[in-house]
Parts: sequence; structure tokens; C-alpha cells
Amino acid sequence: MQITENVRDIMRSPEYVLNSLTEHSENLNYKFERLYRIFFNEEMYYVAYQRIYAKPGNMTAGADGKTIDQMSLNRIEQLITSLKDESYQPQPSKRVYIPKKNGKMRPLGVPAFNDKLLQEVVRMILEAIYERQFEKTSHGFRPLRSCHTALSDIQKTFSGVKWFVEGDIKGFFDNINHEILIGILKERIADERFIRLIRKFLNAGYIEDWNFHNSYSGTPQGGIVSPILANIYLDKLDKFMKEYTEKFDKGKERKRTKQAVSLEGKRHRILKKLKVVKDKNERSELIRQYKAYQKEGLQYSDGDEMDMNYRKLKYVRYADDFLIGIIGSKQDAIIIKEDIKNFLYEKLALTLSDEKTLITHAENAAKFLGYEIFVRKSNDTKRSKYGVLRRVFNKRIQLALGKDTFKKKLLEYRVLEIKIHNGKEYWKAKSRPKLSNNNDFEILDRYNKEIKGIYNYYCLANNCSSLSKLGYIMKYSMYKTFAQKYRTTMSQIRKKYTKNGLFSVRYYLKNGTAKDLTFYHGGFKKKNPMNIKDLDNLPKFTYHPTNTSLIDRLKAEKCELCGVVDKLVMHHVRKLKNLQGKTTCEKQMMARKRKTIAICGKCYKKLSNNE
Repeated sequence: MQITENVRDIMRSPEYVLNSLTEHSENLNYKFERLYRIFFNEEMYYVAYQRIYAKPGNMTAGADGKTIDQMSLNRIEQLITSLKDESYQPQPSKRVYIPKKNGKMRPLGVPAFNDKLLQEVVRMILEAIYERQFEKTSHGFRPLRSCHTALSDIQKTFSGVKWFVEGDIKGFFDNINHEILIGILKERIADERFIRLIRKFLNAGYIEDWNFHNSYSGTPQGGIVSPILANIYLDKLDKFMKEYTEKFDKGKERKRTKQAVSLEGKRHRILKKLKVVKDKNERSELIRQYKAYQKEGLQYSDGDEMDMNYRKLKYVRYADDFLIGIIGSKQDAIIIKEDIKNFLYEKLALTLSDEKTLITHAENAAKFLGYEIFVRKSNDTKRSKYGVLRRVFNKRIQLALGKDTFKKKLLEYRVLEIKIHNGKEYWKAKSRPKLSNNNDFEILDRYNKEIKGIYNYYCLANNCSSLSKLGYIMKYSMYKTFAQKYRTTMSQIRKKYTKNGLFSVRYYLKNGTAKDLTFYHGGFKKKNPMNIKDLDNLPKFTYHPTNTSLIDRLKAEKCELCGVVDKLVMHHVRKLKNLQGKTTCEKQMMARKRKTIAICGKCYKKLSNNE
């Protein structure tokens, strides 16, 4: 009996459930049935809760007025009960607006927390089913993949391309066709109750200014499940491009140019002579001629770029942005763009923007994921490990950081003042008055995080060192901010805070230990994207047990505040640093460095009443 119970516990464990789904995912003919019963397994919600609890957005109330606060085992039980009788109905997202970089406002949906919890369970199930099915050309919203893996893939595989096609799909996330998406899901999933639940999320709508709006297309506003649904939808494009590439590609290698063949012949004849010539002077002359022909050969491409029997197509996608590289003619690029446009419209009911989907010559920069990408034209040489000179830089992909990119960042941070003199721009750092009310540590920490954030993203750029100019502006903006805060001069600020040649701020830990925070001085060295490994392989991971300490604390049924044995709720705060330590509850949370505390109903009531 004990063995049977142990086996049942193992089979109910989230890692067992998800790994079982993953085992069948690569067989595209396999249909998944009886998925809906997974939603009756409370262990799945424990893992989901542990995964998403730390996000600050969970403390923003949804349309039902509730947040993650007061999370309890009973709350999960009620959710499961509503799923069993299918009375569950997701709340409409509460629409709010956040500022965009260009000054406009971006709509953002805030789902109810119960909906977020269930969506995380749905996401885990869909990820187990679809992750191994996705193509290696897809990089957005996937485990072990990122913007950097997409850019690295481009640098590794796009060398030698002649044309770029920059893909732009009009309003993708808002225009996903519900019926097409459901049809795609039904190709792998034969469970009507599961499909009905997905429909409920798609049709939940949103609330704006207290008015309800239906959602007839698009994915759930701000939903956890939206990114994977988007990938499932655009996987059709990835597979279309895979088939298209197989038909488009022609030839294994380019035909050699006449110059290359002629020069190789001359070098070969000299090598034959060297085997028989004994005279020292004659041998020296032959060697000189050989090196001259070898040097001349480095001025030409070995392959014929006009070879009509050789063409290649490369494709990389990140979310709804994609970049295509073509070794072929401009007419090839025009046809490819048109074929993709027709496929998206006819099969996925999406529109490719003619204005933004650009065809760019590879020697000019195409823009993708914030980088400028182009093919380098260079006769520079480098010796191989065998000592042979090669034109290793010619036709190689370059990832570049555009001047306008970090200029926009500096303007966005409001640290830059631009003056025009005789038609030329002059950059000058300026202070940030809004930071003057912060303490020294907070000001310096803010600047450091902003610099590191930009550098961490653009560290793959070949001209990454140009960020030193950004670092310079940020440094002097910081000096001016400190000077404004203390109503003094920059020279006095530098004199006061410079220690061992570095600008430093002294701060103290809670135990009284003194520490120094220094201004960023790590440099802006380029990191090699070629070192990102395993891009040719899809992530074939298995799910491992997840620490569910939050649930263990709730199951303990012992109040962490008063010690009484009772049913508990989990009290959450948005940020630990916002606690002031005025109440016993806050003191305990600060002492344990936790944003959560499991307490009884009586303690929670006192907490709510500020007692």
C-alpha cells in the first residue's frame, strides 16, 4: 500500500508530468489527450506560485481588486474547484498605460493574480509540448535563448550575404487570429476542455476607464501565456522558412574566379620548379615570385560573386522581428519578401509592413534588435594557425552600436545636453535634479546600473569601445548631480569622494560593516558572440524539482509572527527596501530578508488595520 502511494506521488509530481509530455513532443504526429486533468493537480500550482511570486507586478491589483497578497492553500483549492466544473472565468485585464521611449504611451494589461497563476501552469504545459518542436532559428521567449543568441547566430551563419530583408509584422500581438491559433493548437492537442480554457483567456477582454472591451483578436493583454502562444503561432512561419530555404539554396560552393584559378596555376608551376631547381639565386627568385602571386591573390575573392548557380538563404527570428540574409540577387530578395508577405496574409492573417520591411544591401546597415548589422568589406589579412595568410575579415558580419542608439539613451536618462555650433553637434553632460533628494548611495547606484545595463546589452558590438563616450557623459552628469545636491562645485565633489583614484561612496550594512561603492570602471571591452555555444542544437532540457518553500511554509500551519497553529495566508510586499521596520512584521521580514511572511488570519487583520 505504501509503495502504491509513493508511485502515485511520483506520478503527480510536476517534473514527472511535464517530462512525460516532453517525451512525446518531438513526434509531430502525436496528439496530446487528457491535458485538462493536469489542472486538478495542486502540485502544479505550488511550482507556478514559486516561479512567479517575486515579480513586483504581482502587487498591482487586477480587475478583481486582488493582488498576490493573502495567497493561501485555500485560494488554490477554490481555483481548482472552479476548473473542475468549468465555472472558471478569467477576469478581463485592467489596461494601464506606460510611457514609451518616443514619448508616446504603450497599453499594458494587468491580469488578476489567480489568472496569472493558472496561466503559468498553462505555460508550463505548452512549453513541455512545443519547446522541442520549435525551430533553432527562433530565439524569443524561450529557455536558454535570448537577443544575444539571435545576434550570435547571425554573426556565425550570415557571413557572405549580399542582401538583407528586415521583417516587420504590423501589430503582431494585437492581430493574432483566434480561430487560426486554436486550429494550430488542435493539430497537437486533442482535449476540448483544454482548448475551451485557452479560448476563455483569448476572449477575456480588458477594462479601460471602467468600461469593458471585448478582445476579438490578439493574445491576452500582459498575460504570462501570451509569449508562448505567439511562438506557437509564428512557428508556422519558421517552418515555412525552413522549407523555403531548402528549395532556395543552390550549390555547395561558388565557382572560382578566373583570377583565382590563374594565380593558383602560377603558384603551382613555381612549386613544381622549386622541386628541381638547385641554384640558390634562382630559388630565391622563384620564392619571391610565389609570395608576390600569393599577395596578389589576397586582393581578390576566391569565389565568383556573380555565380548564378550558387545561392543561400539565412533566417533568424526573435518574437515578431526577423532578419533574412541572402546570397543571391536583389530580385531574389524582392521575391522572398513577396512570398513571405503572401504566406503571412493567407495562412496566418497577418500583414507584413511594406514600409518597414526593408531590402538592404549587406554593405549598408540593417537594424535588428537594436544593433546595426552589415557585412564588412576588407582586404586585411591574418595568419592561420599554420602560418598561411588569409583574408579572414572580408564578407564577415559586423554587429555595430549606432551613435544614435546611445545618444537616445543619454537623452532618455536626461543626462545629455546637445548644442549646435556651425552645424556641428557638441555634447555636454548635465545634472539630474530629480535625483538630488536621493542619498549618495542611491545616486551612484542608479548611474552604475544604467551604465552596466547598456553595456551588458551592447557588449557584442564590434565597436563596443565607443560606449566609453557614454561612460564619460554619465560620469560628468553624476558629478554635476552631486554638486547640485550639495550646492558646490564638481572639483570639490571629486576631491571629497575620490578614494584610491576611484569615485567612491561609503555605506553601512545593517550589522554596521562599512563598504565602499565605486563608480563603474570595468571598461567597455567587446565580448565575442562566437563564444555562445550550442546554437545549432535546440535546448533539450528536462524539468527538475522546484523548491516550493513558500508552500511548505503555508503547509506548516504555524504563524511566523505569533506562533499560533492555524490556517495561514502569505503576506507579500512589493520591495523589501521599502520596509521601515516600524512593526514587528516588518522587522521580521527585514531580519530574514524576505518579501513574504506566512501569518494567521488574526495577525493579517491586525496588519491590515496598521495595529
